[in-house]
Amino acid sequence: MDVSFCRTGVRKYPPHQVEVEAIQQKTTQIFHKVYFPDDTDQAFEVDSSTRAKDFCQNIANRLSLKSAEGFSLFVKIADKVISVPEGDFFFDFVRHLTDWIKKARPNRDGTTPSFTYQVFFMKKLWTNTVPGKDRNADIIFHYHQELPKLLRGYQKCSIEEAVQLAAYIYRVKYGEDTTKLNGQSIQYLLKELLPQDLIKTQNLNDWRKQILAAYNRDQGKTPDEAKIGFLKLIFKWPTFGSAFFEVKQTTEPNFPDILLIAINKHGVNLINPVTKEILVTHPFTKISNWSSGNTYFHMTIGNLVRGSKLLCETSLGYKMDDLLTSYISLMLTTMQKHQTLRRH
Repeated sequence: MDVSFCRTGVRKYPPHQVEVEAIQQKTTQIFHKVYFPDDTDQAFEVDSSTRAKDFCQNIANRLSLKSAEGFSLFVKIADKVISVPEGDFFFDFVRHLTDWIKKARPNRDGTTPSFTYQVFFMKKLWTNTVPGKDRNADIIFHYHQELPKLLRGYQKCSIEEAVQLAAYIYRVKYGEDTTKLNGQSIQYLLKELLPQDLIKTQNLNDWRKQILAAYNRDQGKTPDEAKIGFLKLIFKWPTFGSAFFEVKQTTEPNFPDILLIAINKHGVNLINPVTKEILVTHPFTKISNWSSGNTYFHMTIGNLVRGSKLLCETSLGYKMDDLLTSYISLMLTTMQKHQTLRRH
């Protein structure tokens, strides 16, 4: 069967349950709820001919984003969050995914489980993301997607940077109200403000004083300005806009067994999880092959015969695989555009 034909014309799967219900109720209007990283959601009209790319563009238009580039729809089902390929019909993808999950996980008594799913819209590829260029994207997406990575302690961050970032986060959460910083629950508050591996490096009172001083220096800033200030600071780091994966590697004797892998616009970065030092960055142009399964992710750097291999144990291989494929395909598309422009 010609795959390109599926992509352009005929749908590959029978109608999704949501479509069937709409047809039975004699309506072709289906409104689908989409969740955003800032904890808001909106309903969008989708029909059976809606492709993921059009759906993304509709969302970008509604939210007044300057561009939909790098954004993707994600379907969360069971314990997986899977990105929807932009050329796919939205409902086909959901139907295929629910069928696949049902087959993969039958109930103990042999009956078919029913799974509900949620749809998220998020930034996936950060190739051209510069804080301050698209205010709405910064406020709704970039800040809320980068914050959890900071708090998990994945990036190399100095005490001074942590203090300034904590002041921004505090302003976003609590605005002009400083009572929380003077309250008794400071140790719980710090978990919301600082990378987890840094909290113990100073006593609570020192953190409180320094964060309050940094907060007061930014008097008059709005919570939205604080979000952009936060992004502009971490934009200087080589790990800005990364997806992080903790893996067990079995091929590099000179590297720790447990590695942090950051996939971002620079390529695949291997990081020491204790020191946060980047041990090596493999640019996309040097990665010749990769594969993934339920328990692994494998990658070849350099040519297939004499190249080096990186073998990792992880349950998130499918995400690493998809990110690598997507970044490389964006890179190739961009290169083709430049070549076409040069010819003309």
